[in-house]
Amino acid sequence: MKRLSVKQKLTIWITLLMLLLVTVVLAFLMAVSSSVVTGHSFEVLDSTLRGNLTGISRGTDGALAFSEDFSFTRDGVYTLIYNADGALLAGQPPLSFPEGEPFENGHTRLAEGAGEGFYVLDFWLPFGREDGVWVRGVTPAPDTADILGDLANVALLLLPLAVIVSGLGAYLLARSTFRPIDRMIRTVGEISEGRDLSRRIGLPPGRDEISRLGQAFDNMFARLETSFESEKQFTSDASHELRTPVAVILAQCEDARRHAQDPAQYTEAIDVIERQAGRMRDLIAQLLQMTRLEQGTQRANYEQADLSGLVEVLCAEQPALPHGVTIRADVQPGVEAWLDVTLISRLLQNLIDNAARYGRENGHIWVTLRRVEGEVLLSVRDDGIGIPADRLERIWQRFYQVESARGAGGGAGLGLTMVRQIAALHGGTVTVDSREGEGSCFTLRFPAERRAEK
Repeated sequence: MKRLSVKQKLTIWITLLMLLLVTVVLAFLMAVSSSVVTGHSFEVLDSTLRGNLTGISRGTDGALAFSEDFSFTRDGVYTLIYNADGALLAGQPPLSFPEGEPFENGHTRLAEGAGEGFYVLDFWLPFGREDGVWVRGVTPAPDTADILGDLANVALLLLPLAVIVSGLGAYLLARSTFRPIDRMIRTVGEISEGRDLSRRIGLPPGRDEISRLGQAFDNMFARLETSFESEKQFTSDASHELRTPVAVILAQCEDARRHAQDPAQYTEAIDVIERQAGRMRDLIAQLLQMTRLEQGTQRANYEQADLSGLVEVLCAEQPALPHGVTIRADVQPGVEAWLDVTLISRLLQNLIDNAARYGRENGHIWVTLRRVEGEVLLSVRDDGIGIPADRLERIWQRFYQVESARGAGGGAGLGLTMVRQIAALHGGTVTVDSREGEGSCFTLRFPAERRAEK
């Protein structure tokens, strides 16, 4: 049995169960058939004899008289009339009926004749205080052996047919039920062999266990595909973006080894290496956080927080911004929202850094917070160089940076990508309105109230 498939085991089990069930049912029918036939004979005998009793009377001359409905033989029942001494007065008994069978008023019984049995029922029919006759009903006892034999013949015909039909039905049902599982096995094998995680089982939606299992597999493959794509993206980004600082560090080390002759030159080389190492550290940290957010391994710690206070603190504690840029906050008091404080802080800081990096000399940054009809609106506006219209969609891509007229740099081009990720985690969106040479305004919208978890 261990080598059989579940489909084969299920087919064998249902077939054996049906065989047992049919056998039990037929055995029960054969057991009760004898009593059913006997009960029917008793009922026919009793009703026929009672019907004849009303048709017997005695005339004025003492002779017996019979009505038109009276019949000595009806429905296989023989009606016999005896006097009080047991002498036959009327009627013809069956040939093999035993003579001298004693009378028992109202009691149906079996009388054995010459090779044949009879059911007998007697009634005493009085015509006066001392006068009356015995009315006897006799019917041949049915041969239950023949009935059971006929039933057995029917059973021998129906039993194999029932077993075959049940076995075939069980096999077809099992095959239909397990076809989706075969499809799962085949798809998983193809995915394993071809390493194509974009493949899906694609079972039609349903509420049964197999459909739910197929959907769970598809969700798992989607999650694995996202994880592998994130890993590939991380590897590609890291290898691409770290190549430059690593090259700078190696070149600076080689240059210092060959040409540095005094402490000042070594200090300059160490400063360059330190800046590049810091850039690598920040880049790796941002890449790791973005990958964790994409894969869902970094969970957002949502809480009901005072967003007004958070924005005011972040704006007030900003370090000196480059090129004389100043920041101003216009915050509606008492704005509370369901959010992750760390992620929203990172989002706002990225927008401020982006505005400062592309701001004008002695320019301004305006941070505005409002709550409008259950939504939080957080905007960061600057009066910097702006973004060309044909590049607005590209600014959300990784490592993309708009060329600065002042050559301001230092960013990795990941800030806005992370801003969009954080906004999506909070069920919101971030949009940009920008005019080249006039500045840009980034606006975050997300629900202030806690969202129902799916």
